[in-house]
Amino acid sequence: MLLGYNTNGFAHHSVEDALAILAEIGYRSVALTIDHAMLNPYGGELSAQLRRMRQLLTRYEMRSVIETGARFLLDPRQKHEPTLVSADAAERSRRVRFLQQTIDIAAELQSDCVSFWSGVLHEPGVSEAAAFDRLCAGLLQVIEYAQSRNVQLGFEPEPGMFIDTMVRYEQLLQRVDAPCFKLTLDIGHLHCRGETPIAEHIRRWAPRLVNVHIEDMKCGVHEHLMFGEGEINFLPVMQALRDSNYAGGVHVELSRHSHMAPEAARRAYDFLEPLIK
Repeated sequence: MLLGYNTNGFAHHSVEDALAILAEIGYRSVALTIDHAMLNPYGGELSAQLRRMRQLLTRYEMRSVIETGARFLLDPRQKHEPTLVSADAAERSRRVRFLQQTIDIAAELQSDCVSFWSGVLHEPGVSEAAAFDRLCAGLLQVIEYAQSRNVQLGFEPEPGMFIDTMVRYEQLLQRVDAPCFKLTLDIGHLHCRGETPIAEHIRRWAPRLVNVHIEDMKCGVHEHLMFGEGEINFLPVMQALRDSNYAGGVHVELSRHSHMAPEAARRAYDFLEPLIK
């Protein structure tokens, strides 16, 4: 496995500086969160940004994954909207098209996967069946496009969203599946939702695992914390990843630590690096 870091934790740095710092620390993978200043498909300079990113990844010998969780890229007023479960069909189509564009970016960069989630269901009166229909209709389009570009997808259960736990992810797989439709597993989310022991989930889902997010967290509180500030015992977590022969990126996700990004990245690396040996 490779230690990596999510660029959403370097919001105040240029991508050039962020990757240079991460490589200097010792990270070997990077989770690239598509945003206004990061490989923005709506920014008009995507081709030049892709060329530059390929050069940086080659220079620093880093692998990558593409992350799609930017807060206000598609809608400047509503966080993470629209999604695959939004009420308006045209808005759901906007999210599908965005995910297809990120698949193109992943193909150009030879990234390990595109990581994404379901979205929040904001209408309490919508039936579960109708919400699943919305989600699956969009997923089928995304999966078909990913297959055409030979790109892997890492679907992430996210607290507060329609698919928020591994139980819900398993329910989703009963409705839609494909060889490219795999799993992004967030270690903190498992602890937050009480899905423990975490190591058992890792071993069970190892064949689907294509991306890992990691941070500390407290049970019942969806707040990404620096290692040592939460409740997770990471030794069995890392042992389970090793036992599963997981060879992808384990990406630190500390988006609210951008104000201290170099220090946070160093502290996270110093905590995790002894555990992966």
